Amino acid sequence: MLSSEPFVIPPYLKERVKNLPPLSVAVAGANNAVAMESAKMIADAGMAEPILVGEEDAIRAIAKDIGWDLSNIRIVAADDEDKASQTAVALARHKEAALLMKGHVHTDSIMRAIIDRENGLRTGRRTSHVFHMTVPNSDKVLYITDAAINVAPDVGIKMDILNNAIEMVRPLGIETPHVALLSGAEVVNPSMPSSVEADEVVKRANNGEVEGAIVDGPLAFDGAVSEEAAAIKGIDSPVAGKADILLVPNIETGNGLFKQMVYFMSATAAGVVMGAQVPVILTSRADPPEARFASAAVAAIVAAANE
Repeated sequence: MLSSEPFVIPPYLKERVKNLPPLSVAVAGANNAVAMESAKMIADAGMAEPILVGEEDAIRAIAKDIGWDLSNIRIVAADDEDKASQTAVALARHKEAALLMKGHVHTDSIMRAIIDRENGLRTGRRTSHVFHMTVPNSDKVLYITDAAINVAPDVGIKMDILNNAIEMVRPLGIETPHVALLSGAEVVNPSMPSSVEADEVVKRANNGEVEGAIVDGPLAFDGAVSEEAAAIKGIDSPVAGKADILLVPNIETGNGLFKQMVYFMSATAAGVVMGAQVPVILTSRADPPEARFASAAVAAIVAAANE
């Protein structure tokens, strides 16, 4: 049965964005109603000043429809989605924007521009996606990674995913996050590759490749998030029942997990891409306004911490 409880913007995010320093966000493909509504919401909340990249006539027409005065808003013309993605990335590369937001462009288009070796926003890490998940009437935040970009990451990529997630959660208030490497059980089983990889990631993390986090696994989902389940199963782990970050074995696991929370628990899923030179707000057309606001808020808080 699907949840009928309304989505909620996490109250702490509303408070945190009130005092952010001035930032700019480049919106790749702003020539779309949902993208423009999201950009207006960001501007109205004072989170960041949008730079609208896309088909100028369409942008102005949509702004008129939604009652948005663009007198003080910068518009950069781009005729197609690849040009819009490349232009928005260039604005970030030249320090004219502290954030990127995916508008009416395909995820593949903006990610190609971001990871372009000559003109992109590469760092020393693989880019990865992190979901900031909250449910109504709870102050707990659960982070799920990677449920949107890396399909079947190997151990090396999982190390980047892990460090990207840790970098994201610290400005949001978790100084020493507990990270669970998810699998189907708590024992290393050669017939379950995710458990073997989880064990390798934990060993590498504990050997100095990760700082300021408590990392353990493999852990099944119940043992990672429920202290009661962990006690009943006799799991001896510093992360069991206390996980802040769930590092999933593959995109199918992460995608199914976050969507179950959204549709069964009315969870607000705030999605941000990390590992590039700036945080990237990555939303879906199906996202409710609350998730779009939360995504922008999370990205803006992280970007402000990096300024």
